[in-house]
Amino acid sequence: MATQQHSAHKHILVVDDELTTRITLTAYFEAEGFRVSAVENGERMRAALAHGDVDLVLLDIRLAGEDGLTLLREVRRTSDIGVILVTGKSDEIDRVVGLETGADDYVTKPFSARELLARAKGLLRRTSAAHAAPADGAAVKHFAGWSLDVGKRRLSSPAGEDVRLTRAEFELLLAFVRNPGRVLTRDNLLDHVSRRDWAPNDRTVDVLVGRLRRKVETDPNAPRMILTEHGVGYVFVEAVA
Repeated sequence: MATQQHSAHKHILVVDDELTTRITLTAYFEAEGFRVSAVENGERMRAALAHGDVDLVLLDIRLAGEDGLTLLREVRRTSDIGVILVTGKSDEIDRVVGLETGADDYVTKPFSARELLARAKGLLRRTSAAHAAPADGAAVKHFAGWSLDVGKRRLSSPAGEDVRLTRAEFELLLAFVRNPGRVLTRDNLLDHVSRRDWAPNDRTVDVLVGRLRRKVETDPNAPRMILTEHGVGYVFVEAVA
């Protein structure tokens, strides 16, 4: 009952052109105490998002008409709302593109509703935690002329310009600046951004690191802050104040 009470005010938007999927997910999430809207295309998705009260989007990548990646790009131009992509087993390239575009997580069909529920709850917890005070007591992290305001989740360049980060990019950068000089495995980093176990064929962390490098490195192809430890993971080598 406590879980349902905690979830009751959270609004999930399911975007899937399969009626059976919409009915199944709506029933499952409503039974867990969530408020659910289910739509079949981009036009209805826009109408639902226009109300401004959606907390999380479950977005099928294979939609008739406008596909999920196109809709994800549109959402990310104006919003950092949590988005979980629903993909097929053969959609590895699209999953990578989705992560590069700004998806927070993904699940692969066929999936269990329980797995999707766990991912949704995890992402919603991280969204809520974004508004909490930083756990390490330091509100602003400084490195190489950059400033990361942990409380406001804002990154400022050495020139004083705001650099927009997706939720996953922010959490990845925060993991690095809280652990300077320490090699973090892909499993460590994936736990920060999606709370799921890393598998050898999972490129989520590498894609996110590539996205982050393009935003903070002078030359992303020759990084000087976020270095690769081959076969292990990554290390943030800048001093952090």
